[in-house]
Amino acid sequence: MALKDITLGQYFPGNSMVHRLDPRTKIIAVVLYIVALFLAKYFLTYAIMFGVLALAIAISKVPLKSILHGLKPVLFIAIFTAVLNLFYTPGTHVLVKLWIFTLTLEGVFQAFFMVIRIMMLIAGTFLLTYTTSPILLTDGLESLLNPLKKIKVPVHELAMMMSIALRFIPTLIEETDKIMSAQRARGADFESGNLIQRAKALIPLLVPLFISAFRRADELAVAMECRCYHGGEGRTRLRQLKYRGIDYLTLVFFLVVTAAVGVLAHFGL
Repeated sequence: MALKDITLGQYFPGNSMVHRLDPRTKIIAVVLYIVALFLAKYFLTYAIMFGVLALAIAISKVPLKSILHGLKPVLFIAIFTAVLNLFYTPGTHVLVKLWIFTLTLEGVFQAFFMVIRIMMLIAGTFLLTYTTSPILLTDGLESLLNPLKKIKVPVHELAMMMSIALRFIPTLIEETDKIMSAQRARGADFESGNLIQRAKALIPLLVPLFISAFRRADELAVAMECRCYHGGEGRTRLRQLKYRGIDYLTLVFFLVVTAAVGVLAHFGL
């Protein structure tokens, strides 16, 4: 897996209907999507969720290749989770029994659905960052969390930190790739050896990466201070968030999908 395959935090500019949605609508829609995905149990409900995801990707006009690249980093986790579910899910229909491992038909279905769930979960959440700029994402999060200000929760600061963290993921990945290329040119080997040897080979990479990260954080802090940034109090925004008809229709659609998946899952579908 190459570092360039990690696309978390990237934003793909566009003018699709998904791009034009209010960021609060997209955040709530993603939450409802995740709830419905965890409610799904069998083929029919997963087929519905797959259709919703495919429809969202098609409308967003985000390249499918970019979404598939974003799934590569979690492929190992998905396979590992599938193997655990494959051999440790109890069931009545035993297919193979070898030593302490028992493969059941229920385990096969559980492993299959678990992989599908993880992949669809990652693809759906990545679509949020792909179609929403960091600034709008910050504004949307802050607006949704506004009620927490009454109990003295620093909503603006939390939203800003989350947004900056997402924004700097691609930057740090690019920096890591540059450092690895420079060290390879000096004879460093990151590919050969077992897992422990590869982990040890990455240690010299961490020092310059941490130095670069702290330097960028310091530069960002200085830039914010030079622009007289003092938190969210009295702060105005260039773009005011406002719900439109399409936002209400999108929320109703995801509410209906979540309710329908919950009902169908209750009946074992």
